[in-house]
Amino acid sequence: MKTARVPVPLLVPAVLGLLFLILPLVGLLARTPWSTLPARLAEPQVVEALKLSLLTSTMATVLCLVLGVPLAWMLARVTFPGRRLVRALITVPLVLPPVVGGIALLLALGRRGLVGQWLDSTFGITLPFTTTGVVIAESFVALPFLVIAVEGALRGADSRYEEAAATLGSTRWTTFTHVTLPLVAPGIAAGAVLCWARALGEFGATITFAGNYPGITQTMPLAVYQTMESGDLEGAVVLSLILLIVSVAILAGLRDRWLTAP
Repeated sequence: MKTARVPVPLLVPAVLGLLFLILPLVGLLARTPWSTLPARLAEPQVVEALKLSLLTSTMATVLCLVLGVPLAWMLARVTFPGRRLVRALITVPLVLPPVVGGIALLLALGRRGLVGQWLDSTFGITLPFTTTGVVIAESFVALPFLVIAVEGALRGADSRYEEAAATLGSTRWTTFTHVTLPLVAPGIAAGAVLCWARALGEFGATITFAGNYPGITQTMPLAVYQTMESGDLEGAVVLSLILLIVSVAILAGLRDRWLTAP
């Protein structure tokens, strides 16, 4: 394919945009204390925060898949009153400040919240300031990414395969599991990756709804914040570097395997 010459009015802002994204990462790498890095990485609180971050972000992604794929299918395939309103409500967490999302979760699922009070009095279940609370906070902010990606994939998929399956006598559930899901699997994988990455970096809703307790709710972003607050800039840089490496490695690996278009 012949490569067209890029017009200067497009090339200059494109390069500036790329530098704008890369420069902070270069600054992070430049300030990394490479000589003490191995000792820093072996610190128990770092390992603990990293394990908790990977665990909760993965659990949040699974929860989003369970809830988000059917929701995206409903939005893409079923016509019902208020569908536009539902779609708008799903995107609210995308524009809502995460701290506000955490307050909203407290008002809904806190011990005195609309549903949390009933959960506490009936089943003795308390969600805020627990590891489960971290998963819920991360799921709240990450779910829209999955729904939007999967709905887009469903809308772009050829519905004639589903119609052919229905003509041959397949039930709607069988069509969904044997035809629809394989058709949109790359879209689901893309949504899951975005969802996982958003959950891994979640901060505001988590610290508001689940708190910042080491070993229980302190994920890597919260550990970075606490380390910065204590004046340990090198420690914060090390933690940030770990988040950067983990995120880039997993996103790159999944992109090659799942997200590359055939």
